[in-house]
Amino acid sequence: QVQLVESGGGLVQAGGSLRLSCAASGRILSINDMAWFRQTPGKQRDLVARITRGGATNYAASVMGRFTISRDNAKNTVYLQMNSLQPEDTAVYYCNAAALSGLPPLWYDYWGQGTQVTVSS
Repeated sequence: QVQLVESGGGLVQAGGSLRLSCAASGRILSINDMAWFRQTPGKQRDLVARITRGGATNYAASVMGRFTISRDNAKNTVYLQMNSLQPEDTAVYYCNAAALSGLPPLWYDYWGQGTQVTVSS
């Protein structure tokens, strides 16, 4: 099994910054894409940013130029640096990883428990 543990959420004023971290642990053989999603009550979970194992990235249009995703493959950790935060960024942020684990080894999508980000105006 693979566990994803997020940290770094909290309350910040508009224009401020936060950095989210997500560490994967367990019987991990390999991790491909890692990503951050976010969700507000009553809405679907949307992709914020994704990064491949090789470091290629893509972002939702609403965060491009403000958020930066990065990863440390040696630590099985993904980060999300969020700058110029706006009230519309308020959501629960979820970490996601496509990981190879188990016996026999299988690829599976794993999710963290979510961390709340609240941006006040």
